[in-house]
Amino acid sequence: MIVRKFKIPSVPMTTNKSIRFPNPVIEQVENAIRGTDCTFTAFVVEAVKLALESLEEDKK
Repeated sequence: MIVRKFKIPSVPMTTNKSIRFPNPVIEQVENAIRGTDCTFTAFVVEAVKLALESLEEDKK
């Protein structure tokens, strides 16, 4: 199994989508991206991509 390491991404091209997050999760993400050029959205998109890849690997 190939495990890809999470990297804080740069800002991707996106479509607006509303989603609610628990406040503690928001705080953790904001702390993780503080001092980088990464946005909250870009971080979440990268995390979701990694989660989807993991699920695909689990299917194999």
